[in-house]
Amino acid sequence: MRTASDVLLNTATVEAWPAHLLRARGSQDARRLAQAQWVLRRKRDGTYLATVHDGVLQPLRPAFAHDMGLGVACTALRELPARRRAGMEQVAPLPLDRLEERLHALGLDDGYAARTGLPLVAEPAWLALAGHDRYRRPLWLHPGAARAWSHLQSAALRDGVVLEAISGYRSHDYQLGIFERKLARGLGVDDILAVNAAPGYSEHHSGCALDIGTPGEPPAEESFERTPAFDWLGDGAAGFGFAMSYPRDNPHGIVYEPWHWCWSAG
Repeated sequence: MRTASDVLLNTATVEAWPAHLLRARGSQDARRLAQAQWVLRRKRDGTYLATVHDGVLQPLRPAFAHDMGLGVACTALRELPARRRAGMEQVAPLPLDRLEERLHALGLDDGYAARTGLPLVAEPAWLALAGHDRYRRPLWLHPGAARAWSHLQSAALRDGVVLEAISGYRSHDYQLGIFERKLARGLGVDDILAVNAAPGYSEHHSGCALDIGTPGEPPAEESFERTPAFDWLGDGAAGFGFAMSYPRDNPHGIVYEPWHWCWSAG
């Protein structure tokens, strides 16, 4: 059974993180985080809104004390003990809120899905801690994908192959931030869409997709296909439910991504 220390509770606008997994952003935050069980963090910009200890909410930023998402996140925290007693096997999807707004903000019309053949991808209502990625960041995945990744990684290691996670779950808001940063650097939307799916359409939203690397190899580069790690994945990943999503000449118009693998329960 999972404990509070290895579960991320997800809502449309606010995430509830185990406090010990977050870094303090100032002396006042450090004291509050040291005493807290949970930190409520706004997804759009990562702002720490409040801490929670034994059900008591302590705002970290008075101006954000009435953030609309806090109530929903607090309800999810109150319901967590009952979910854990039930085994937390079912993972409900979050509503696909504000998707049209995101696409229009990028100058994309409603025909994007038809043109690419990419499905809408909902975020899960909670995610499981699957260790840490290459950069020592907590790696959050759908619980089924987290178990499969652990088994995949261990099997590869027994064969002398080291697999590293480069990234896992990304929220719709995080994906929008990727676009905004690249636009600010002068890239065009079409150039970005060749590498990144539009917000709402990335497999990373599901918590089932992983960007995989190996020591000594730069992240998310086509050269990954020339590594023993890629050869091992080609032979063994399917046995753990993982498949490469974007091979060469894929129908979605996304560049070849030998590092991007997605888990499926079926």
